[in-house]
Amino acid sequence: MAIAELGVVVLDCPDPRALAGFYAGVLGGNVEGEGDWVDLRTPGGPSLAFQAAPGFVPPKWPAPDASQQFHLDLTVEDLDAAEKEVLALGAKPLDAEDRSRTFRVYADPAGHPFCLCAC
Repeated sequence: MAIAELGVVVLDCPDPRALAGFYAGVLGGNVEGEGDWVDLRTPGGPSLAFQAAPGFVPPKWPAPDASQQFHLDLTVEDLDAAEKEVLALGAKPLDAEDRSRTFRVYADPAGHPFCLCAC
């Protein structure tokens, strides 16, 4: 028997509204809230939340001496098309050169790593 249910995944960042807008562009959904806490309600899926974190330092990819904490895997049908769109929204490539793989790694505008996966 479970003790709890997952409520929401929260990403610390310097600008919650801006980062929620980035992920709304990637995942769809509605951005709700202002200030230090903003929610993204995705259509038919889990919500993400974004919390202001003064002094935020983005994770490093890859860095054996610095933990990335976690990352999001986002499933897509066409890696090339999805890559073009996330880059236009402000993502930065971290590990996307190997076109033979079924995934590519990017950083969102606040520096959190995420993968586009055609898995």
